[in-house]
Amino acid sequence: MQQALNRKPVIIVTAADLAPQAVALLTDYELVYAGKTPQVPDLIALAWRHDPVAYIVRYSSITAELMDASPSLKVISKHGSGTDTIDKDAARARGIAVTAAVGVNAAAVAEQALAMLLACAKSVVQLNARMHAGHWDKASHKSLELGGRTIGLIGLGAIGQRFAKMADAMGMRVIGFDPFAKNLLAYIQAVDLDTLWREADAISLHCPLTAENKQLLNADTLARCKKGVIVINTARGGLIDELALLAAVRGGQVAMAGLDSFGVEPMTVPHIFHDQPGFILSPHIGGVTSDAYVNMGVAAAKNTLAVLQSHAPVAA
Repeated sequence: MQQALNRKPVIIVTAADLAPQAVALLTDYELVYAGKTPQVPDLIALAWRHDPVAYIVRYSSITAELMDASPSLKVISKHGSGTDTIDKDAARARGIAVTAAVGVNAAAVAEQALAMLLACAKSVVQLNARMHAGHWDKASHKSLELGGRTIGLIGLGAIGQRFAKMADAMGMRVIGFDPFAKNLLAYIQAVDLDTLWREADAISLHCPLTAENKQLLNADTLARCKKGVIVINTARGGLIDELALLAAVRGGQVAMAGLDSFGVEPMTVPHIFHDQPGFILSPHIGGVTSDAYVNMGVAAAKNTLAVLQSHAPVAA
């Protein structure tokens, strides 16, 4: 351990960078960057070298083994809202706080979900490819009109409700399932999952990944949906049984799937979705905009400081 040799306590950032606005808040700490795609062994090596008081987590998992390699660790601060890559039980057992930048990327992720929905309904990607190949499909192509159709949202937190507002503005009927949501806006109709599967023309996932909802979309639940349903996922890949979704798209039960997250990230190569008609894919960038990058960084820094300052010794 080299913590005693450092002039400042160390915060490890599990990425290659952090917004300058966030860095400016952390001048009392030495920031150590783990690189673009850090893996747990890389972080463990850094932990033994620096004995960090905090992690700001953009990429990689934070495991019990990593916590044990960081005896001065006080807080694990997620640069975003999803904390499923952090072993929260292990953190709780060790008295380590876990925080998240909840809601600060809501606009960015909701816009990505809308972009995915529109791309699926309007065949944007396919028609673009056809046009570049010299085709003119006006006489044969029919897009899907979303106005008057039903969107089913699973998860009605900041992102889900932001997306609901957009869908309502397009004239869609908005139904949603979230056992924890309160004070829903008037145009959101709360329903149970059976109703959502049965009535939704499109389903968009906006919930955290938990042990209870892992592979929520699977062969059974997809079979209960309307034939030709559109599936959008800008939340967590583990919410979907990917093999079941592939079969549902190939069989026509799912018309299109717009996916921004996957069971294993970065996506394995080759992947079962590669070169498959009916899939529009993006590399988990729903929350990655210039504005969200700053907002998430600042929120993560503030959350980190709030915990560290609560542990600071009181001057005599």
